[in-house]
Amino acid sequence: MVEDAESKGPAWTTDNDSRVTRVGRLLRRTALDELPEILNIWKREMSFVGPRALDVEEQRYLEGIVPGFEHRLQVLPGLTGLAQVYNPTDDGHEKFRYDSEYLQCMSPWLDMKLLVLSVRNSLLAGWDHRRGKPDQDDELSDSSSSESQFTDESD
Repeated sequence: MVEDAESKGPAWTTDNDSRVTRVGRLLRRTALDELPEILNIWKREMSFVGPRALDVEEQRYLEGIVPGFEHRLQVLPGLTGLAQVYNPTDDGHEKFRYDSEYLQCMSPWLDMKLLVLSVRNSLLAGWDHRRGKPDQDDELSDSSSSESQFTDESD
């Protein structure tokens, strides 16, 4: 991030965010900015796979607009998860749907699949190609009509 980035706008990054430097963009696309989270996994505060931990303010906000959103934290948060691998948006309703689906389908096979896909995304600099955080008005809209890419896939 550029110096004094937080004074220039909200903490959530968006497409073409002027606060993100070239190095920061590279770190984000390769997920190298997540390496410090390995310490949290070592301390058993996180796992490799699970619903992604959110900022406290974002978690509270989404709990207020997405019924049941707090249930996604029934397991340790993960470094990667179903929503990170398959969800091209950063919509709270979609995030909750993917996280709920993960909780219902949790298995060592699914975790291995998500880890392999995550490593592939890191090696190919395929992370952070999302459309960015939606506006709060967009977040309030119902996103239940879209279908999961995960359940449509045959393993």
